[in-house]
Amino acid sequence: MNYQAIRYDVSDYILTLTLNRPEQLNSFTVEMANELEHAFRRASDDDEVRVIVVTGAGRAFCAGMDLTKEGNVFGLDESQQPTLADMNGRLHDEAIIAGVRDTGGRVTLAIYDCKKPVIAAINGAAVGIGATMTLAMDIRLASEKARIGFVFGKIGIVPEACSSWFLPRIVGISQALEWVYSADILDPAEALRGRLVKAVYAPEELLNEAYKLARKFSENRSPVAVAFARQMMYRNTAQAHPIEAHKIDSLAMFYTSIGDGKEGVQSFLDKRLPEFAGKASQMPAFYPWWDQDKK
Repeated sequence: MNYQAIRYDVSDYILTLTLNRPEQLNSFTVEMANELEHAFRRASDDDEVRVIVVTGAGRAFCAGMDLTKEGNVFGLDESQQPTLADMNGRLHDEAIIAGVRDTGGRVTLAIYDCKKPVIAAINGAAVGIGATMTLAMDIRLASEKARIGFVFGKIGIVPEACSSWFLPRIVGISQALEWVYSADILDPAEALRGRLVKAVYAPEELLNEAYKLARKFSENRSPVAVAFARQMMYRNTAQAHPIEAHKIDSLAMFYTSIGDGKEGVQSFLDKRLPEFAGKASQMPAFYPWWDQDKK
């Protein structure tokens, strides 16, 4: 795909995904949604990528959906009358994908499925989808100039991009509801107090701090073990009983112990840095286990 609304730049195993509509404050479009979904799925199997940093070009991160489009600004087909049965049985039909499914949700699901750690470097306004897309990212860092808002109530719509799943898990149900009900714009201090962001930095320091974190996550780390750990944390926490985590932990431990784990143990005994050979594009056969459950 030839990207128009984003940039895809890889250096030293770090992918920088830049939302790239600076004159429109990186406002979100269906085109941007399609490109982001493609980019995250591409990066998931790109062995030149070990960590992803997401930021915005210019002075904004993403100022929300581009509301200047004629017709349904969210790109939805108003001739349809979708039901829950449609969502359960026809989710991957082209008519449902293009005309019913929330575009932000398609992006966050691609982030959720990704095998690589994802860091949000929120450099400016992050409103609506600009805020909710970051919830599927593992860590959020904010510039002192960042402004974050779950502002859906102000225009009569609901939180999207799977945020009703992610936001309460990050900040707790009470804080999530307060921010959604109030639709306030949060300054970085409030976002930090609510544990939405890990840290706040001066604008000129933000990307460097994100890259420091990215290197910490990627250098001398097994891409296979990292991919397992990311998916195990997200998926196992949603299980009803820890026995379900035990099943996956056991299989993941088995396969990593006979793969990069052997090198990891030997490097520890030799008092040297490990040289891991595993690739996230070549995971053990039982991955992805959640797809096997459907068969």
